[in-house]
Amino acid sequence: MATFGSLSDRLAETLKNLRGKGKLSPADVDGTVREIRRALLDADVALDVVKSFTAAVRERALGDEVNKALNPAQQVVQIVNEELVQILGGQQRRLEFAKKPPTVIMLAGLQGAGKTTLAGKLAKWLKKEGHTPVLVASDLQRPNAVTQLQVVGEQAGVPVFAPEPGNGVGDPVKVAKNGVKFAADKLYDTVIVDTAGRLGVDADLMKQAANIRKAVDPDEVLFVIDAMIGQDAVATAKAFQEGVDFTGVVLTKLDGDARGGAALSVAQMTGRPIMFASTGEGLDDFEPFHPDRMASRILDLGDILTLIEQAQGAFDEEEALKIAEKFATDSFTLDDFLKQMQQLRNMGSIKGMLGMLPGAKGMREQLDNFDEKEIVRTEAIIQSMTKAERANSKLLNGSRRLRIARGSGMTVTDVNQLVNRFEQAAKMMKTVAKGASLRYRVWVRSRAPASEAAANRSRRRRARRRATRPSGQLRTHGSPVARRLRLRRPAAVSVWAAARARPRRPKKSWRACRSSSVASPSVGRRAVRPAEPHRRAARRRATRPRP
Repeated sequence: MATFGSLSDRLAETLKNLRGKGKLSPADVDGTVREIRRALLDADVALDVVKSFTAAVRERALGDEVNKALNPAQQVVQIVNEELVQILGGQQRRLEFAKKPPTVIMLAGLQGAGKTTLAGKLAKWLKKEGHTPVLVASDLQRPNAVTQLQVVGEQAGVPVFAPEPGNGVGDPVKVAKNGVKFAADKLYDTVIVDTAGRLGVDADLMKQAANIRKAVDPDEVLFVIDAMIGQDAVATAKAFQEGVDFTGVVLTKLDGDARGGAALSVAQMTGRPIMFASTGEGLDDFEPFHPDRMASRILDLGDILTLIEQAQGAFDEEEALKIAEKFATDSFTLDDFLKQMQQLRNMGSIKGMLGMLPGAKGMREQLDNFDEKEIVRTEAIIQSMTKAERANSKLLNGSRRLRIARGSGMTVTDVNQLVNRFEQAAKMMKTVAKGASLRYRVWVRSRAPASEAAANRSRRRRARRRATRPSGQLRTHGSPVARRLRLRRPAAVSVWAAARARPRRPKKSWRACRSSSVASPSVGRRAVRPAEPHRRAARRRATRPRP
């Protein structure tokens, strides 16, 4: 999450300086606590929260649990993590549903905090959980608030109860009361009441919110607060607590560029738990708030559990088994690759998923440069292919790739890169599915020496073989020419080896050859001219024995 980017970097750098120290002195602990205090204050965390947090960390860091630990630095990291979990609320708090439906959930907060969009996100999340929610448009003051709620409800697939047009017309208390009655008549089990907000805390806002709460008697009152509000978060939360008395907090705009001190202050100062978090503009960018997982994200320890839950919700288990079987049988096609890409996109933001991995802050630059639209381009390329081309990528010749590039609005280079990535991924997954890599590693370990002594014995054995080898022995079996001859005519190897083993003739100069041929006693015979120099060199190379 971008909200805790600066805070996470500061805390990670501070705790990193403790590594490598076998024992922590009081000066080391005080320096670490001082840097943590500065990081929290820079992140707009309330002063009272900072004081209580640093005091608890210092007291535990100087205690026996750190002095007796084998790795004091890791123990301090664990202490900071546990204290962060405490100021974020401790344990996760779930929605409490009424024993007799419908369950009424009322949203309250300032104008611009994102209540209307959050109502649609909450309704869609409840629908996925198996509930039947309905939205009630009680914000009749803000222009086009009713229209916005109707659009959001249509996108979420949830009905909207909006008897009044809004824009200052109608009684919000009456609309909220009639909405609950409508839900009971139509057998909806959850009612989400969207109320009006103000630019600031005033008496009219609190009175209207209090009247709506008195009229509908909600089971949950959720205070929606903008995570980018800064130091004013605590004052606003206390004002709403006194006027409306909410039961839980919802943080919005956690994907923004603010410091995010509100998340670390509201739960501690109000005593009300943070129940949900909105992490983006889409209706699916909504998740329950887990204090322990959020603390792990802040300390760059990752959030694997949330990542697994998102994967389980996006991927079908039966489809995954079919894909694994296709990997093993080498029948994985571009159609299957396209389905995997679409399921990956349904999980949400790729940057958000990569940010949940441990140590993801070290890849901040790569994550910022990652283009989310790359998956869309990949889908466009694959969808520009015919069914036969998707089933068999070997059909993609030059002309076909040019047609696909023109049809998808991409270049031939992009098509080539996609095909290469697909073939490499299919090959790798096939190897993993068949377990070849594991068998290869086991085979290598079995062939490798069991110890250094065995390796020394192997070296001494090879040295004895080399020492006892005859000096005239030819190693013809490993040469390329011998290998070709052995494959074609096995009997020719011995002839070739004998020719190579024949001793070389002594060198003779040109003059010696000429004089011997002139002085020959034979009469009537023509003098034999010696071979040209390059022919003599070729003959020498052919008859020279190989060492």
